[in-house]
Parts: sequence; C-alpha cells; structure tokens
Amino acid sequence: MSSNVGLSTPRGSGTSGYVQRNLSNLRPRDRDAAAPYPTDRDNYSHRQRKPDEGILEHDRKREIEVKVFELRDRLEDEGVDEDEIELQTSTLRKTLTQQSSTTAGRSAKGLKPHQVHELAKAKIEESEKLRRALGIKADYEEGGHWRKQEERLREGNLARAREDAAKEEP
Repeated sequence: MSSNVGLSTPRGSGTSGYVQRNLSNLRPRDRDAAAPYPTDRDNYSHRQRKPDEGILEHDRKREIEVKVFELRDRLEDEGVDEDEIELQTSTLRKTLTQQSSTTAGRSAKGLKPHQVHELAKAKIEESEKLRRALGIKADYEEGGHWRKQEERLREGNLARAREDAAKEEP
C-alpha cells in the first residue's frame, strides 16, 4: 500500500485490498455561496396557490365525456341503432354540460391528493367563505394593525420632539 491508505496487507481481511473513494460522503456547502432559501422573513408569508382554470375546465369536460362514453358503450352492447345512440349521447352531453356550469363544484372532502388544482380552488372558496363569515375585509393585510400602530407611535414621537425643540428655541 502506498501513502498509508487502506490496509497494510489484505491478508486475512477477506478483501482484495483495493481502495475506493467514499462517494456517499457529503461535503459541507460553502458559506460564501448563496443560500438555497431566502433569509428574509417577509418572504415567508403564505401565498395561496392559484388553480389553473384551463386544467379545471379540462377535468370537467373529461368527466362529462367519460359518462357519455359509458352510455355509448352500454347502448352499443344492447344493440341500439347508431342514430339513437348519437341522439341519447348528445342529449346526455348537453344536460351534463348545463349541470356542470350551474354547480359550483365538489367539496374538498371528495377530492384526492393528486387533484391539486381542484383542492386549491376549494381552499380559496373555503377561505373566502370564512373571510365573509368573520367580516374580514378583502384588502386585509396580515400584520397591518401592527404597522399602523408603529406609525402612530412614530408620529407621536416626532410630534413630541418638535414640541421639545420649539420649547428650547425661545
């Protein structure tokens, strides 16, 4: 062995004595490099994820077409005439489209975790409902009360400083 690396002799060790680098060893990051996350606490404020309306519309249309296809498949198995199948499927499609446009949507309880956009929409609707129930204004900003209080305190301090300066000048 060279440079005192590895075993002095591979005899009795059950290995060939070949030395390899430890690729699972993680080196610490450079302290000078930029951190992978922001250190500014203001950026941690919660932002609601906006649902993609295109994806939501696509899912609605897909659900309709699945039901229409199931009807078509069942009617074909029963041996119904093609014209009658077209008539029934188009009727079903129209009624389902009208129902989907009038109904608001499903509750969040019936959604699966992979339905991210539907969950986001349900969460926004739930937040709006809660906001209205609690009487919170739409333009409410979290922590705004403390900023207003700090501004009033600063204005009071400035007014006192002006008064003190006016008393000292005569």
